[in-house]
Amino acid sequence: MRKLPARYAGLVMPFLLSILMTFIVSFISTLRSVGLADHFLQIWMGSWALSWVFAFPTLLMVLPLVRRMTNMLVETPG
Repeated sequence: MRKLPARYAGLVMPFLLSILMTFIVSFISTLRSVGLADHFLQIWMGSWALSWVFAFPTLLMVLPLVRRMTNMLVETPG
């Protein structure tokens, strides 16, 4: 399988992170809200899709701020 060029890492990392984080958080939130209802999977997938639509662009916007904050808190090597 061919890999994407390295220049796409700045988009691929937040893309994958947003998918995994919203998948887990929406599962917990949906389970807490409706329990193991008959249509849990459909409710969860709808909740996950909606949360991901907002999470990915938000992550792209706040990532530079988070990097700066991290650099203020973490000592750089060298």
